Amino acid sequence: MSFQFWAVALGALMIAMALGSSLLKRLPLSASMLYLAAGYGLGVAGIWPLLPDPRQFAALVERGSLIALLISLFSVGLKLGLPYWGRRWILPMRLALLSMMITVALIAAAGMVFLKLPLGAAILLGGILAPTDPVLAADVQVEEPTDRDRLRFSLTGEGALNDGAAFPFVMLGLGMVGLHDLGPAGMRWITVDLLWALAGGLLIGILLGHVIGKLVLYLRTSHNEAVGLDEFISLGLIGLAYGAAQIAYASGFLAVFAAGLALQRVTRPPRPPSQVDTGPAILGDRGAQAALATHPELAGPYMTRVVRNFNEQLERIAELLIVLLVGVMLPYARFDFRSLVFVVFIFLLARPISVWLGLIGESVSREQQVMISWFGIRGIGSVYYLMFVLNRNPVDAWVTPVLSLTLSTVAVSIIVHGISVTPLMAHYARRQQKLERGPSLSPGVDESEEKKLS
Repeated sequence: MSFQFWAVALGALMIAMALGSSLLKRLPLSASMLYLAAGYGLGVAGIWPLLPDPRQFAALVERGSLIALLISLFSVGLKLGLPYWGRRWILPMRLALLSMMITVALIAAAGMVFLKLPLGAAILLGGILAPTDPVLAADVQVEEPTDRDRLRFSLTGEGALNDGAAFPFVMLGLGMVGLHDLGPAGMRWITVDLLWALAGGLLIGILLGHVIGKLVLYLRTSHNEAVGLDEFISLGLIGLAYGAAQIAYASGFLAVFAAGLALQRVTRPPRPPSQVDTGPAILGDRGAQAALATHPELAGPYMTRVVRNFNEQLERIAELLIVLLVGVMLPYARFDFRSLVFVVFIFLLARPISVWLGLIGESVSREQQVMISWFGIRGIGSVYYLMFVLNRNPVDAWVTPVLSLTLSTVAVSIIVHGISVTPLMAHYARRQQKLERGPSLSPGVDESEEKKLS
């Protein structure tokens, strides 16, 4: 097909989404569901110029999904307005590490027992499908750095952390199928791929985000320099954090997330954001923009606001392109009885069990635990790791079931979570309002604890 055709098709889809965005927020539908349906329709109708067999186009899809993930992870870092450590991080950390490890083990066991996969391939399948998604989970994430809701913060932090935390298990699986050096007795995997990758990624990201943020604010507020091109700061910091971490054999995903978190901490407003994001600067007055960008108190929150808005727009475009491509690849997924049982196992058994075990000892209300268990959304993170694996071995016998099950799981997640997110989050919001007005508490949690943690 000609470039003109694709310009018309993508342009029409974007215009339709812009016109119907308000309606979508009120319906049990998500934008990703429509992108998936559009991509599938293009694929089965033969309109896509090259029906992309993932094994042949793995490198291209890997790069595209990588870019989408990095943009989203940086945006998530900008949303979480908390210090680098503290009690509120315990819940997302336990979900992203302990619960994810349990999920990998459960999926790997199911892959070996029911799918007859070799151990290495089963661990790969677990590593691919264990991480929850920061791109497609926007409706359950925090919206502002001041949001302290425990459910939304936990899901947001988990989605940001476990894309990087899944990397060691993917590398372990690759090593067990002979595609990666694990070192003597697995020591290279433990020291480099596991311990250093996680810790190093966070340290590199925090350092770069802090230094770049401080430098820009210093130049702006002290010398009226480096004003404008905030979009370049966003993309530059993403590229710098990811590249530096990868060169140092650390997790680029965690580095980008930590860079966004550090930038937000450096530029956090000394007053409520509502006093920053209004006025003529938002309407395009360049003089007012320059005044805000160099104001000693407002320069930080103004820069954060501009960078966040830019990243959120990029995130929506990346989501459209990647989910559209997932829809096109769906003919390579088998929706047979075995696949559907496996998907049900992931969402209704593996996820709830891993959340329950991972949160033992934490004061979490029953409703919040059920919601966390359900919103284990799989998406672009799984697509990235799938393509990462296919780009290194597209031919072994275990590749076909891993490919099929990953695409099936992502597609089902987009549909079922897209349908349920609007009514469930609306119900949760109503419950939280009742808790703020009266003593109607979730079972097993006293009033002071519920109000403190909600």
